[in-house]
Amino acid sequence: MNTSEQARFRQLILARLADLDAEDALGKDAQATVELDQQAVGRLSRQDALLAQSMARATQARRDGLRRALTAALARIDDGDFGYCDDCGEDIPVKRLELDPTATRCVSCATG
Repeated sequence: MNTSEQARFRQLILARLADLDAEDALGKDAQATVELDQQAVGRLSRQDALLAQSMARATQARRDGLRRALTAALARIDDGDFGYCDDCGEDIPVKRLELDPTATRCVSCATG
């Protein structure tokens, strides 16, 4: 992979990380502690709030995992290992990396 392609993927990864930061800011309130409001309708309102909180936390965990994978991809770019399959050492197709820049295996190795 040449340096211009690496720079393009670096920008793509940085843009995805910025998107994750923006999503984090939007999801912060949904993860807050659910307060018991005696004036609300009752148990169903609290259950709905707890469910929404649980889903927000699961979504945050997914974003955290993706953030770690994107950060690892940036490290591979810096090390010169980006775009090569961890198993066989062959090039990972650029189209695959465009769809998922965190991919560490080519299609053949990933499918077994």
